Amino acid sequence: MSVVPRDGWDVREGFDLDAFLSQPLVARLATSQESGPSVRPVWYQFDDGAFWWITGQWSGLAEILRRDPRVELVVDTCDLETGKVLQVRARGQAELRPFDTARAQRWGERYLGPDRTRWGRFASSVFENPSSRFMVMRPTWLRARDLSWR
Repeated sequence: MSVVPRDGWDVREGFDLDAFLSQPLVARLATSQESGPSVRPVWYQFDDGAFWWITGQWSGLAEILRRDPRVELVVDTCDLETGKVLQVRARGQAELRPFDTARAQRWGERYLGPDRTRWGRFASSVFENPSSRFMVMRPTWLRARDLSWR
């Protein structure tokens, strides 16, 4: 199913947002803290026009976002061989949500493959940890660009 751009979204013609964001890429998530901005990598799931990532007591991210839920993230690729550069930037407010096993399975399959027995520490740290939760950010602003130079 194709995501329909919303108000505040600028997806350049010819940019396949669904195909790009369905790849197992890493998003860099920026948050605001008392000591200044903080950027961290996250594995994400893009579902229904929103970015979802897993958090739990192993991370201070839920507490940071409880104090200030504003986030911006970027997902990008750069192939120096071909000159292909693709970028998605998005802003919004993150919300803590209950753990969803089906969503977590899709998240894990995307990065680690369909066999959960091969996921190593991720399987137990995510599925067996009672503190596991999802964070969701529904972008109020999104920009998708092909910045390729060839």
